[in-house]
Amino acid sequence: MEQRLTIVGLGVADLKVSTAFYEENFGWKKMDTNNEGISFFQLNGLLLSLYPREKLAEDAGVASEGSGFKAFSLAYNTRTKEEVDALIEQLESKGVTIVKKPEEVFWGGYSSYISDPDGNLWEIAYNPYLPIDEKGNV
Repeated sequence: MEQRLTIVGLGVADLKVSTAFYEENFGWKKMDTNNEGISFFQLNGLLLSLYPREKLAEDAGVASEGSGFKAFSLAYNTRTKEEVDALIEQLESKGVTIVKKPEEVFWGGYSSYISDPDGNLWEIAYNPYLPIDEKGNV
């Protein structure tokens, strides 16, 4: 198996609400391959898909119930600490839930956490050990 990730799929409670969250708050654009049952966003080298939680669970053959900490987070890394602050300020002004304000962290970086409508955690971070290129790749 090649060392790569193709799609991060999130099971969501309300597809329209979650799609609007990423479009309106992050400024992301859906791909043309979307339909009324799924939303795809092309990121730098992989896709983010949003799909109804119950249907995703059914497809995998597992129960859809569950709450609390999901034991994973998604991350958006920035090129500077100032970019973290500016992005968090912008998201907060749009009503996005800020879980943790930006702060210096034990590993030498600077990070904050936000939550999407389904409680998925996004770390917004500056990591001086992982520079970001002009295309947004580590």
